[in-house]
Amino acid sequence: MVERAAAGGGKWVDVGPDRVPRWLENFVTRHGAYTEKGLILIAEDGASAEWRTPPGAPEAATMTDLIREARTPRRLGLLLARKGAVAVGIAEGPELVASKVDTHYVQGRTAAGGWSQQRFARRRDNQAKAATADGAGIVGRILLPRVRDLTALVTGGDRTAVDAILAAPALAPVAALRAERFLDVPEPRHAVLMSAIAGARAVSVLVREPSRPA
Repeated sequence: MVERAAAGGGKWVDVGPDRVPRWLENFVTRHGAYTEKGLILIAEDGASAEWRTPPGAPEAATMTDLIREARTPRRLGLLLARKGAVAVGIAEGPELVASKVDTHYVQGRTAAGGWSQQRFARRRDNQAKAATADGAGIVGRILLPRVRDLTALVTGGDRTAVDAILAAPALAPVAALRAERFLDVPEPRHAVLMSAIAGARAVSVLVREPSRPA
């Protein structure tokens, strides 16, 4: 499971589709029996768990529906980008069925000034543009031909790099499938792309602990 702090308090927890029932059992152990209000669970001690439907799944009205939908295999598009590296893939359930990973050199920043700095900045900008164009081309080859079969596009890495790639007009049908979920991943490699499937399929739950008396 992956945890991260939530704005406004609490924490987000990403739970694998097959682990949701076990997570619910542990929630009862820690906080007591709960009452369901749609996808919001309120435990005896005041703790709450607010669930989100995973990318590509239809909105669920109950936890039973959510578990069923989360376990249903779906075809997801994946786009991970960071600096000059890009990884694009298609996942069917937990399996990666198509992929392409590429690295395009982009220089780092320098402290040099004057004309040297300006030349460096232009060179770096050109390298970044070339990397973006290359990434867009990979998305066009891997995802665009099968866009009608995809239920969602899950992205990750560096948001600016991903936004730049999906800004290509030809990729509008792919960009339209982009899910809200954004994965925090290191520089995209094939192993990173493989591990991103779990994050793309996970069910997110916002957990808030009960208020404690002062």
